[in-house]
Amino acid sequence: MPAPLVVIHAGAGRKFGTASEQEDRSRAALIEALDAARAVLEADGHARAAVEAAVRVLEDFELFNAGRGAVLCANGSVELSAALMSSDAAAGAVAGISRTRSPIAGARAVLDSAQVLMVGPAADQLAAAAGAEQVDPSYFLTDRERLRLLDPPTNPDHQTVGAACLDGDGNLAAGTSTGGIRAQPPGRVGDCPLIGAGTWADPRVAVSCTGDGEAFIRAGAARYIGAQVEYGAELAEAAQRTLDTVRSLGGRGGLIALDVFGNAVMPFNTGGMARGFWREGRAPEAWVTEEEPQARLLDPESA
Repeated sequence: MPAPLVVIHAGAGRKFGTASEQEDRSRAALIEALDAARAVLEADGHARAAVEAAVRVLEDFELFNAGRGAVLCANGSVELSAALMSSDAAAGAVAGISRTRSPIAGARAVLDSAQVLMVGPAADQLAAAAGAEQVDPSYFLTDRERLRLLDPPTNPDHQTVGAACLDGDGNLAAGTSTGGIRAQPPGRVGDCPLIGAGTWADPRVAVSCTGDGEAFIRAGAARYIGAQVEYGAELAEAAQRTLDTVRSLGGRGGLIALDVFGNAVMPFNTGGMARGFWREGRAPEAWVTEEEPQARLLDPESA
């Protein structure tokens, strides 16, 4: 059985994008997320719980576009989305929420229900009933994002966060969380909470995507990787073909993916992507502005 491993990302975008503004703090947040997942796995926890733990940390870091500090809609409001899926086909997602402090906890609440996707106030209510902490919507608003809404960059980052995990029993899981696109129209939903588009896990692979959501939706990107691997493609080949398909549809971005054999990739076709990696027996690693390891296969022997 391959050693447990975790891969995380904090969004694809410009080479020196949002995370690089405070590179040391951003790297520390990535390492903290990896350590949170590692603690779950070292206590023999499930991959799904490890993913949730990692994403919660990333949601709490205000420079990443998820949870507190997420980008604002055109009207100054915040609408958050998240998804969580594991290799037993358990899946849950939320979209357009504004009161659940940890959107990934909202996704977990839906996963534990009879539904797969819940939206808006009803999703917050379901999460609250499951014990997820609720806050006033103002909790998510930061002065930094209020100012950035007034002068949005022409080439914004897509700082969606996500994690994928393989545990010691061979279970796979993936989770993704986002605030969407700065100045998006209220009600817009991207790929993050759509199972098979931005998030996917099956008995072979786990995938979390980041980038131009509409193109990832049209490509069915996350599920597309799973289908390719199911029919014999190598993980790195499947990931790159998927990003090529996204590009052919006018989109750019990146993804993290790992398979049940312990292989992992983190390719992107943007200027950069904050990301991190941990495998049992190794120290966690994270990259914010560095080029490597962009599309290098992190196989069990070379990682």
